[in-house]
Amino acid sequence: MNKKIGVIGCGWMGLPLAESLIASGYTVNGTSTSNEKISVLKERGITPFKIALSENEINGDIDAFLDSVSVLVINIPPKLRGKGPKESYIAKITLLHQAIKKSTVKNIIFTSSTAVYGDTEGIVTEKTVPQPTTESGIQLVQCEDLLKNDKELNTTIIRFGGLIGPNRHPATMLSGRENLSGGDAPVNLIHLDDCIGIIKRVIECDHYNDVLNAVYPEHPTKKEYYTKQAAKRGIPAPKYAATGKNQKLVSICSIFLINNYNFLTSIN
Repeated sequence: MNKKIGVIGCGWMGLPLAESLIASGYTVNGTSTSNEKISVLKERGITPFKIALSENEINGDIDAFLDSVSVLVINIPPKLRGKGPKESYIAKITLLHQAIKKSTVKNIIFTSSTAVYGDTEGIVTEKTVPQPTTESGIQLVQCEDLLKNDKELNTTIIRFGGLIGPNRHPATMLSGRENLSGGDAPVNLIHLDDCIGIIKRVIECDHYNDVLNAVYPEHPTKKEYYTKQAAKRGIPAPKYAATGKNQKLVSICSIFLINNYNFLTSIN
């Protein structure tokens, strides 16, 4: 049966996700905050909606966007870093939750982050209690709880590791930096292809009411990995200080339960 999927946030991950869903036979509603991007969505076969979430209101026809949507993918990260204005991410998602409750949407996929585990050491699984240490991590946990504690909704939380893919790799941001900590800590990364693959697998298998860690199942040390990646790109490698703490390794045991998911793209 064909399904209509709603993707809130058609950016670096959301746009190729929507395109992949369309290629698989789904109808997709997608949102953007800019007029220029709206035309791009339309060209790609996505039904476009100009919608902007703020702390106090939703600008745009959210009711029309949610109409007849069977699965809603919430893919808007918190803007709590950098030079721009900070925001109450939980306030934005609370407003969205209220709009969802007025619609017929019952199935939610919420894209979160392994940052919710904070500086937890050792192996962390989906059973590990989040201990966020950043404001974005704290608000992500609040949003996770808001959605998964609503028993009238079927919500799957996907906690993605560090994102890599087209025009995005931490090696370029770390290039040439010195005295970095955590050189012996394992990397917890995932390629865009697998972000899309895992979201699609959840939809295809109706795998809801779960929490999934999503990282590639190989974990070289940061020093080893970023030195190698810098060499591949012909850029200066980062330099790490003496070994420190924060040896977090994210386990992905639950993902393999979804029809034995096989990762599509290596992080190397």
